[in-house]
Amino acid sequence: MNWLNELYKSQKHEPKKDLERSLVEGVFRVYDRFPRMGLRERIGQQDMSLDITDAYVNGRNAMIEAGVGIGKSFGYLIPSLLINQVSHQPIIIATSSIQLSEQIHKDLRVIGSRLGFTTVRSVVGKGMGQYACRNRASELFKPEEPTSPLSTLAQRVINYEIDERADIQGGISDAEWSNVSVKDCKFERCHYKNACLFYDMRAKINAKPNEIDFIIVNQDLLIRDLMKKKEGTRGIITERPALVIIDEAHNLEAKVRDARTLEFTFRGICRTLDDAVQLLMKQSMDKSLHSQSKFIKRCAELIFKQIDADLLRDAKQDNDRIKISEIQGISFRQVSQYLKDLSLRLSVLTSRNEREIDDVYEAMNGLISLINVLANEKENNLIWASRTLRAATISICPKDISQFLKHTLFNGKTSVVLTSATMCQGGESLEEQYSYLTQSLGYRGDYMDRKPSPFDYTSHAMMYISNHVPQYHHEQRDLYLEAACQEMIQLCNLTQGRTLVLFSAKEDMKVIHKKLISGVSKHPWAVHVQKEGSSQDGVIAEFRASKGVLLSTGVFWEGVNIEGPDLSQVIVFRLPFPVPSDPIYEYKASISENSFMEVFVPDMLLRLRQGTGRLIRSETDLGVLSILDSRLSAAANKNYREQVLETLPFKKVTEDFSVLKKFVQEKGIQRQV
Repeated sequence: MNWLNELYKSQKHEPKKDLERSLVEGVFRVYDRFPRMGLRERIGQQDMSLDITDAYVNGRNAMIEAGVGIGKSFGYLIPSLLINQVSHQPIIIATSSIQLSEQIHKDLRVIGSRLGFTTVRSVVGKGMGQYACRNRASELFKPEEPTSPLSTLAQRVINYEIDERADIQGGISDAEWSNVSVKDCKFERCHYKNACLFYDMRAKINAKPNEIDFIIVNQDLLIRDLMKKKEGTRGIITERPALVIIDEAHNLEAKVRDARTLEFTFRGICRTLDDAVQLLMKQSMDKSLHSQSKFIKRCAELIFKQIDADLLRDAKQDNDRIKISEIQGISFRQVSQYLKDLSLRLSVLTSRNEREIDDVYEAMNGLISLINVLANEKENNLIWASRTLRAATISICPKDISQFLKHTLFNGKTSVVLTSATMCQGGESLEEQYSYLTQSLGYRGDYMDRKPSPFDYTSHAMMYISNHVPQYHHEQRDLYLEAACQEMIQLCNLTQGRTLVLFSAKEDMKVIHKKLISGVSKHPWAVHVQKEGSSQDGVIAEFRASKGVLLSTGVFWEGVNIEGPDLSQVIVFRLPFPVPSDPIYEYKASISENSFMEVFVPDMLLRLRQGTGRLIRSETDLGVLSILDSRLSAAANKNYREQVLETLPFKKVTEDFSVLKKFVQEKGIQRQV
């Protein structure tokens, strides 16, 4: 640690120019030490560290695309450690997944200890839904039914065997976990707070600046913090960080929309009304409260009866977002008046349980917003229906999230660095290349040179586009799926399994899985399918052990790292275009001049680049990227083909299976062990 002490002993009083010189020298000295630490600097990594140093010194925001393989996390952790050392303020790192948060935490420990930072105080913050709640588990446990699945789960939580969802080997379904996860936390009033990981985590991420060095959270938690501070209430995360780094920033728009989306179920509405009446009745025995609540519940029941009918008619698969048909026969004005009356009464209510009152008051105001949107009185919101956890759900969210981020995140108070391996599109200038994310996020700041992947895609990989699978049409879905399945089997045989198949529709994955395990199609490799829930470690281990074929969607498009010959092929089943009828994309399309090229193609490219990035994960990896979507073939003559080929790193592209077969044989991909 001597070299650090020497470097920063007079840092506190240095002017900007001296601060910049010291930090830059610090970055160079760190990378000079890499060989002695057993580390190897990657191309672009040091430039990334210097870009971040420059952004901090000059109080600017920065966008940096850092290609697969440059060592992105070390690229931002190194300047972050130095900045934390000189500023004595925490660094906030926000990621898009729990797995990435945990990995960054490990990387921080590795690089920190090797550089001599012996006391880096850090915490990983996750959403409350990832933690077990012993208070809820104690209410759920039934001594008379100790062997029932729910009682067994509750008892394991009570006995401190399970603190968070990741503690359950083999995973658990969302529906089961929702029974024991943290929800409506009592915080200081909870009997179990002293042994609660969630309570401990929340205390650490909201610690004073001089009490914590690194706060690693998911993007959802960061956004929730921004929302609370914008509303003028106490934030979740500590004030005055030195720097905010957002990794996997291509997901930020979706995360902001999710965080700012209010969801309503019939049972949830009834629970909010019951809680409100119960709180108010403690101080007032006004019987009109019950009649108001009953009236609102009757109206909600009618609304959800229609929502169920809409979903039955229009939803093609789970989680489809559908439009809500016009709701008639409801006195929205009367419902709104009753809700506002309840909200007003709650606002002046006094009690020792202030947090409980605040939660119910917030939920009540959410109901008022819902009624206003349903009555077409709030035109700046989007609304849709879906079915989650088997319950009909109405969701509302603001149309434009860019203004929110512009004023809460990119406001110049703290430097913000956005980074990801997939941020750019085609274009001549950096501004053009970063333009899709800039517009979506309301970004204000600098654009840094792209740091390309150092991997040798020219020699190590080939891209194959199938030109004879019929184009997908919903009316002829069975024909498409059968042809695509046969092509997929041929490709998996070519690489002797060792294939990750990426689906953009869960229903397609289910059909193909059924075809493969039915026994009708003969194949020598094992078939695996992703598990429900956040952790996929188990199924990945099974896939690697069998060297088989893994069918996946959702989380497998990004964040999955399978190095070596266990993964020799990635198959993209269909180009991941967003659903045009999705209310969010329908809105984005409505405010663009050329919706297909300005919204749908850029969005597809971001996700496609993430998916294809699963293939080559090290300097020695060899592999094949196969796309079973003939819209990308030369014969289809789509105007986005060249943009796709330009954006992806694959230089060898073929539509001839014999050429692909020759490449596989020459590179020895079939013989890899």
